[in-house]
Amino acid sequence: METIESILETAQRRAREMGLTYKGALLPMEAYRVLQASTQAQLVDVRTRAELDWVGRIPGAAEIELRSYPGMQPNSGFIGQLIQQADQKLPVLFICRSGARSGQAAAVATEAGFSDCYNILEGFEGDRNEEGHRGKISGWKAAGLPWEQG
Repeated sequence: METIESILETAQRRAREMGLTYKGALLPMEAYRVLQASTQAQLVDVRTRAELDWVGRIPGAAEIELRSYPGMQPNSGFIGQLIQQADQKLPVLFICRSGARSGQAAAVATEAGFSDCYNILEGFEGDRNEEGHRGKISGWKAAGLPWEQG
């Protein structure tokens, strides 16, 4: 069985191999294992309010929009809200729909002084399947991890 330390080491190696500016890149199941085993790890969902309400939420996640619906304008208060809701000295795991915005959030947070930032690859819904639907082949939902309808 993998330890939390080995999962984080794999995520950190993955981030280096991908040339990322933040500490690590986790797959959804890895992120869930870290969150379950560590009382210090923090989950931040950066999806829009519309996504949270219509698609679903992860219980216990802090919800801070990186961009706002409908125009997807950047949230100028993102870092301020993050500082209020998360401890800069502890691991912060970011998630969005597919892993792109959460990667941006991890990079921005790292620049702002959060030293232990991880992106959850594949995000909440993952990639589209052959019918163009998300949530079926990859991501948090497809992995069968806890979530609730908004």
